[in-house]
Amino acid sequence: MGVAYKNCQSCGMPLARDEQGGGTEKSGSKSTMYCSHCYQHGAFTMPDLTVEEMRELVKGKLVEFGFPRFLTGLFTRNIPKLQRWSSHK
Repeated sequence: MGVAYKNCQSCGMPLARDEQGGGTEKSGSKSTMYCSHCYQHGAFTMPDLTVEEMRELVKGKLVEFGFPRFLTGLFTRNIPKLQRWSSHK
């Protein structure tokens, strides 16, 4: 098994907050890299999403959860550094 990450390597959500305990691999085992919102059955749920679209999606979710909009840029600034996006320059 690989490294166990604290945050989803696609959206940055703390994996401990994932109500399903993480995404799933093709085998049905839990992903140690991605949350259930981003990754199911060994594939990304939104494969064509760009890193900027992911940032906007996460910002919207944060606002839904009651975070002030001015903080959302701060919370999403590291999304481009996550594993899923590091190979896309």
